[in-house]
Amino acid sequence: MAELRCSGLAKAYGAREVLRDVELVVPEGTLTAILGASGSGKTTLLRLVIGFIAPDSGSISVGGAVVADGARVHVPPERRAVGYVAQEGALFPHLTVAQNILFGLPRGERRREARALAMLELVGLPASYTTRRPHELSGGEQRRVGLARALAPQPRLILLDEPFSGLDAHLRAETRAAVMSALAAEGATAVLVTHDQAEALSMGREVAVLRSGRLAQTAAPDVLYRHPVNLDVARFVGEAIVLPGRAHAGAVDCALGRLDHLGAAYDGEVAVLLRPEQLRLSTRPGEGAAADVLAHTYFGPETVVRLALADAARTEVSARSQEFDPPAVGTRVGVQVVGAAVVYPPERDGSS
Repeated sequence: MAELRCSGLAKAYGAREVLRDVELVVPEGTLTAILGASGSGKTTLLRLVIGFIAPDSGSISVGGAVVADGARVHVPPERRAVGYVAQEGALFPHLTVAQNILFGLPRGERRREARALAMLELVGLPASYTTRRPHELSGGEQRRVGLARALAPQPRLILLDEPFSGLDAHLRAETRAAVMSALAAEGATAVLVTHDQAEALSMGREVAVLRSGRLAQTAAPDVLYRHPVNLDVARFVGEAIVLPGRAHAGAVDCALGRLDHLGAAYDGEVAVLLRPEQLRLSTRPGEGAAADVLAHTYFGPETVVRLALADAARTEVSARSQEFDPPAVGTRVGVQVVGAAVVYPPERDGSS
């Protein structure tokens, strides 16, 4: 396996600029998740790395070898040793599981049943599956066979394109665990492209947020979630509570009281970022900022409680409660903040 390095990548289709100045390093033996909405440039980035298209400018190297450099260098896909796992598995319906797994090997090695069995074991499927056809597999099993096929030729890099889309929650979690186990066992260098925030944060050693063709931030999952580079990234990666505030001497005053804060040493008006899980609710009088419970949204292990703060603006915020019996709608509660806020320059468009 090998390090992936993209430097100054840019790509446009006619007048439409899709990627701009993309800088990305995926260290050897790690997985980086590319998190972006539809139309952000995720697919174009994958196609550039695979070699299906060439960049307008910038370079791509795999294991220190340059495979693309503007119009000067373009190594064809079959010579890049890059494995690819498509969204739907993309298995050949007329081939057996074993034949699908061995398809990417040189013709002289496609009868190596031992390799197919080893790959099935790696992705957590039984040896009896070798003779099955794709239509006899569940969606999650098809994704695992797709990964086995990508790993069989021992590529230097694995690209996973929304590999868990369309699976139900239980199967998605089970398949995700199997994929992570197989990648770790192979010591694979991998790039996961996804629009699912939980998927990116739970799988990537680093997460790169792609917004309108630019990498807005690349960081470890906890850093990205707790210290987003700006409010746009904050709102994209999880639910954000953004309140106006005034910072002074290392603290910030806002509708939830005086809070410690992280970020630059601002003095004056700021935007205050909190996450819903930082809010703790109390029914005891005087504990925290007063608020009224407006609504509940139940998610099983937690309930999202919608609140109206008792300030002049009746500011609405959400808290995540793991209480078995959260405060009823209409209850007056106190709201306390756990941990520090993050502050940014003030928003001027009136949004919060």
